[in-house]
Amino acid sequence: MSVHLSLYGSLAHIVIDRPEALNALSLDALRELRGHLCEVRDRQEIRAVVLTGGGERAFCVGADLKRTRESSSSYAQALFQAREPSADAGLYIRLMDLSDLELRKPLIAAINGHCLGGGLELALQCSLRIASANATFGLPEAVVGSIPAVSGLHRLLKAVPGAHAMQMALTGQRIDANQAAQIGLVSEVLATQGQLADRAFELGERIASAAPLAVQALMALSTQTAHLSDADAQRLTELYWGVLRDTDDRREGRAAFAEKRPPEYRGQ
Repeated sequence: MSVHLSLYGSLAHIVIDRPEALNALSLDALRELRGHLCEVRDRQEIRAVVLTGGGERAFCVGADLKRTRESSSSYAQALFQAREPSADAGLYIRLMDLSDLELRKPLIAAINGHCLGGGLELALQCSLRIASANATFGLPEAVVGSIPAVSGLHRLLKAVPGAHAMQMALTGQRIDANQAAQIGLVSEVLATQGQLADRAFELGERIASAAPLAVQALMALSTQTAHLSDADAQRLTELYWGVLRDTDDRREGRAAFAEKRPPEYRGQ
């Protein structure tokens, strides 16, 4: 197994553990990662996930080009197949797109070392990104005759100002952790890997202590309103607010606030 899942109460920790390959993702590792994310999605007691790379050199550098399976199938043959057989036929990038998993729980990317290519595309699919001081970020595909294939440019343009996103994509140049923080690609930079891990778990535990239905609603709104007008976004927000209004958790939150005590949420 090259991707490990550990559970700590309501918090899950997933580690891509192939440090000898800079945590590049083979087909087997991609399937392991997706399997762990499905388990996290389906376990109600898990409320947040910390995603890290094993070792000290990298978070993830994308697909393992040495171990992604070559296929005699043409692109047309692979294109019209379902996700799993298409990956075996050469379209492994479909396994790196996590949107089909419909994970409604926050993913926190704790980025240590290199976060390049598909690794950055993976991090861009996380709800939060924090980094250690030695982290580097880049989309180098254009300089080797390709493009970021997992909506990397699309997601980067949503995450940071367009000029920065296009400069990264067009030049393939890397930026360091401080630059990433300046443009908003990460929210925090920690001095050491140990401090990074501590902060990631601190954020995860804080999220896990919030009302789970409210967190899930925020996760849904973050993706479902991105393309909407202000008026349509308000209508959907009002709908979700109304759904939450009469929940036990909302009543508990208001009672706990009035009584000056920590709330005890049950996701109901």
